[in-house]
Amino acid sequence: MDVLAEIKGFLGCETPQEWLQLAARPEAMQLLLTDHAHCEKKAASTAMTLMFRYVDRSDLLNKMSRLAREELIHFEQVLGILDARGLQYGHLSPARYAAGLRKDVRTSEPGRLIDVLIIGAFIEARSCERFAALAPDLDEELARFYRSLLKSEGRHYQDYLSLAESYAGGPIDDRIEHFRRLEAELVLAEDEEFRFHSGKPSAALLADPERLAGPAVLV
Repeated sequence: MDVLAEIKGFLGCETPQEWLQLAARPEAMQLLLTDHAHCEKKAASTAMTLMFRYVDRSDLLNKMSRLAREELIHFEQVLGILDARGLQYGHLSPARYAAGLRKDVRTSEPGRLIDVLIIGAFIEARSCERFAALAPDLDEELARFYRSLLKSEGRHYQDYLSLAESYAGGPIDDRIEHFRRLEAELVLAEDEEFRFHSGKPSAALLADPERLAGPAVLV
């Protein structure tokens, strides 16, 4: 089984077609790429936070160090694409996806670490699934770039999941299933904002593509 097939089996649902159709619109490009850049930067930050919090776990330190470096390279690559297309990178209002996943993280250890690692696996898996699903509808340059990310993002998903399994000291199927259901709910629920990990776009958002530009991107 290749990693993309494994990821689709891991996730609780596929990305709604409405999201893919909206993401492929030319007017969505700046917001899509801007939020993609933010996602890569946040992923690097998450890895670094884990490294500082769990300094006694050498396998975590090694995997997160490599992951952080790769995510920052991806961040730089997305910035380069924005610049080459005359698009401006800026601040974005927070999305509900990551916060929605983290609301159920346990507060005591090792439950906290295991939950954070499981969530990391789902975020990386969803990114990978969307890269693959988007690529056929994008221009050649961007499609090639997104396909190039599949290998590393797929490995990041596997790293997070293997670390969670190794630290649990027992089965974690129940926690994986809990976050699988939660992640699927976030992806399938109607969303008034468009982001790289947002849910099914609302009818109002689909009907008014001008809402994808301007106020959403705060420079």
